[in-house]
Amino acid sequence: MGKLQEVRNKQVIFRDYIESSTRFPIESDFVISTENTIHLEVPKGSNGVLVKNLHLSCDPYMYILMMNIKVPQSLDVFAPYTPGSVITGCGVAKILDSGHPNFKKGDLVWGITGWEEYSLITKPEELFKIDHTDVPLSYYTGILGMPGVTAYFGFHEVCAPKKGEYVFVSAAVGAVGQLVGQFAKLMGCYVVGSAGSQEKVELLKNKFGFDAAFNYKEEHNLDAALKRCFPEGIDIYFDNVGGKMLDAVLLNMRNHGRIALCGMITQYNILEQPEGVNNLINLLTRRVRMQGFAALDYYPFYSKFLESVLPYIREGKIVSIEDVAQGLESGPSAFVGLFSGRNVGKQVVAIAHN
Repeated sequence: MGKLQEVRNKQVIFRDYIESSTRFPIESDFVISTENTIHLEVPKGSNGVLVKNLHLSCDPYMYILMMNIKVPQSLDVFAPYTPGSVITGCGVAKILDSGHPNFKKGDLVWGITGWEEYSLITKPEELFKIDHTDVPLSYYTGILGMPGVTAYFGFHEVCAPKKGEYVFVSAAVGAVGQLVGQFAKLMGCYVVGSAGSQEKVELLKNKFGFDAAFNYKEEHNLDAALKRCFPEGIDIYFDNVGGKMLDAVLLNMRNHGRIALCGMITQYNILEQPEGVNNLINLLTRRVRMQGFAALDYYPFYSKFLESVLPYIREGKIVSIEDVAQGLESGPSAFVGLFSGRNVGKQVVAIAHN
């Protein structure tokens, strides 16, 4: 393996659990450290891989990992962060050394990695090898990564869409929402999205091809806004926010409609006393199906996903907007900005070139 090389490894360290879930993350929840070093080789006898991290993904679910909440064993990838340790998340990386037969030096991969310059990944079998490099590598944190899988299977499998149906997407400029809307348009559906600024509303209509959009912050009555956009009701609701929006949607669902519960970002900071949902009776009277899901349920079908989505990207039928923060030290600020809607599109942290 050659002479052992040791370098400093800049890292984002998790300070401590958020004791009260009544606040969103703040930058001081993290510490940028340059004190640790790492050997740029895989330990002898290990089947792990040593990677140089290139792009990191900021995702709302990471906030839940900042609280000491027990999760089912089947969702151990969402186990809480350990105070004093490096935070983890989805990222794109280049393999520098490998003890695993399926990976070699120079391979590009995406999957769970550390928020640091270099990571030793002990379970490389959970990584996805990147074979298609004719698209930006950062896309594997978004449109071709976890958010893309979430949007594609959440819409096509959970929502079971039909041509001509009426589709509503909340947080529609986010990494998942922007893709769901475009998949729906490709299916021949009528699509409306909600967002938190006029700039984002214009993006939905002019960049992503939504039929209509509204700024939920300017609507005094969400039920009235939805009735204005969907006078005949909603067939499919792709929910990224939960709370009051979900409650208003329940009043506007059509018979045999479907609701995919993808995220509930409005509720993540009020887990002790989450907002109640009052209109659930509409699930019964209108025979509506509401289902939660997770992207990892569909990871075994990733190759099918690539076969479907890559041609759309290459032909310009699907577009992606990224909000790129430069440098690992910008990571905490970029992550915190998710919860005020500061980002426009998929939030990525670029930390190195290939």
